[in-house]
Amino acid sequence: MSFGITELLIVLAIVIIIFGAKRIKNLGPDLGSAIKGFRSALSDNNDEANRGADSSGAVDEESVSSEPESDDTAKQDANV
Repeated sequence: MSFGITELLIVLAIVIIIFGAKRIKNLGPDLGSAIKGFRSALSDNNDEANRGADSSGAVDEESVSSEPESDDTAKQDANV
């Protein structure tokens, strides 16, 4: 099942009718900037992960701990 020129022209005409010519003209730059931002976010995330692993070799306990601080420290602070 391959598409011929006639089918592609019909699809293109439907797309132009639905979105309009101005919107289609802006689709390329918008898509390009979205891809650029996505790649930038991925590289920033990888850089942060690599920096954390390279600098200490160990993981911070504060960043790993999902448990809230115990109530004992809050009571001690209140008593002081």
